[in-house]
Amino acid sequence: MRTVPLAISMGEPAGIGPDLILQIYAQRQARDIPAFIVYGNVEFLRARAERLGLMINIIASSPENAPRDFKTSLPVFDMGTGIIDSPAQPDAKGAQLVIDSIAKAVGDCQAGLCRAVVTAPLNKAELKKIGFKHPGHTEYLADLCAENGNVPTPIMMLAAESLRVVPLTIHVPLAKVPSMIKHDMIVENVTIIDRDLRTHFGIASPRIALTGLNPHAGEEGAFGLEDIEEIIPAIAELKSAGVDASGPYPADTAFHLPNWNRFDVVVAMYHDQALIPIKTVAFDHAVNVTLGLPIVRTSPDHGTAFDLAGKGNANATSMRAAINLAQKMSVSQ
Repeated sequence: MRTVPLAISMGEPAGIGPDLILQIYAQRQARDIPAFIVYGNVEFLRARAERLGLMINIIASSPENAPRDFKTSLPVFDMGTGIIDSPAQPDAKGAQLVIDSIAKAVGDCQAGLCRAVVTAPLNKAELKKIGFKHPGHTEYLADLCAENGNVPTPIMMLAAESLRVVPLTIHVPLAKVPSMIKHDMIVENVTIIDRDLRTHFGIASPRIALTGLNPHAGEEGAFGLEDIEEIIPAIAELKSAGVDASGPYPADTAFHLPNWNRFDVVVAMYHDQALIPIKTVAFDHAVNVTLGLPIVRTSPDHGTAFDLAGKGNANATSMRAAINLAQKMSVSQ
């Protein structure tokens, strides 16, 4: 039977996304890389491969007609946007290609033509110049997955081996975070996290820790009331619903590794509270996973790295981990 491939969006053409995809494909035999199809531009990828000194047979394809033998040629769904291989020089054509390739990859995944979506890094500043309204990948993916006007609740999880973190609030100013940490929001998000850890990660009873919002988890109201009024009641409701949730724990001790290893995921209240610890211990191999969607989506946990684009020395560890995790998650669902 034909192997249903993973879908990989090429990402920002001027960044390292194309480099990583090509480097990983070149390693496919040594590392047993699962089959994938790239959504991007054939001629651009051929030019970038030549720049990197990689001898890769790149062919135009669709997921339905992707070659059975993934090891002989790299299939690319050509989005038809003519772009030039110009490392570190983003432009409007490249930004439009990024948006279009993500949308097509998600659509094909929803149609069952691909098993999961892996997205290479994008350049948010360039996307905003052409009218992109979303804060990032996560929110755009949720809109693409909307059904009958109902937009799913997307949740960003960073995963590295047994270490997983979720920031409850993501791309918002820190000053707005306290007003967003509400009982119902916590219950909804943690319920989704519990469900997806069971479904996609095969964890029968996920152990979920929640940090406090304030220093020392508020220290009984001395440093703020959000922990008492919002977080603690939400944890109680989750427990009554059968979710193994606990906390709130002071963030400075929750992320001490002996404590961290007691849990399957740590849910933090804001972006940096979650991302600083995991990037400290797993910067090169953490994977960005979007929970709460009807499809599986992963991404490397880094940006476009314009200074490395086209040079052949970008670290592909996180991108390779994203591909392998997408494969595992899509098999287990």
